[in-house]
Amino acid sequence: MMVRPFHESSAPRSTSTDIGQTVSSGKPTLRAWLRLWACVGSVERVVRTRLHSDHGMTLPRFDYLSQLYREPDRRLKMSELSRRLMVSGGNVTGLTDRLVADGLVSREQDPADRRVQIITLTDYGYELFIEVARAHEDWIRKLFEELDTNEVDGLNLTLGKLKHSLDEKLNQKEGE
Repeated sequence: MMVRPFHESSAPRSTSTDIGQTVSSGKPTLRAWLRLWACVGSVERVVRTRLHSDHGMTLPRFDYLSQLYREPDRRLKMSELSRRLMVSGGNVTGLTDRLVADGLVSREQDPADRRVQIITLTDYGYELFIEVARAHEDWIRKLFEELDTNEVDGLNLTLGKLKHSLDEKLNQKEGE
């Protein structure tokens, strides 16, 4: 049996014409989730397309380099990269191999534990990441330009509250 995915477009329509009072047939939480998911998908499509067309880079490469960029010494253990990127060690190894070949990162064994590999963002990788990150920030700013500063601040507060709540609930589940 084939199940048709549920998309926002198939959600019940609002009964109000005032966007500020929109409530979708008693399911505002589900509607908010569907809108959030649709927005994330739209932004991700733009970012993936622009990363590839403007910089010849994939989103996983960008995410990988951003993790190293955020570190004061631009270094992480491969296992930590895997955890942060939420992918298997094998996926990180393959991506690392390609980034090493492109001169964006270097790989060395941890002298204290030869089983551990430490990945370092090269100077070339650092400069390239800065260039791409600036463009990325500009794309995001343009995508959000219909929102004024107060709306962006409100969105940040609301999403921050939601993230905190979700983190607490997930941590509770793991502790049970």
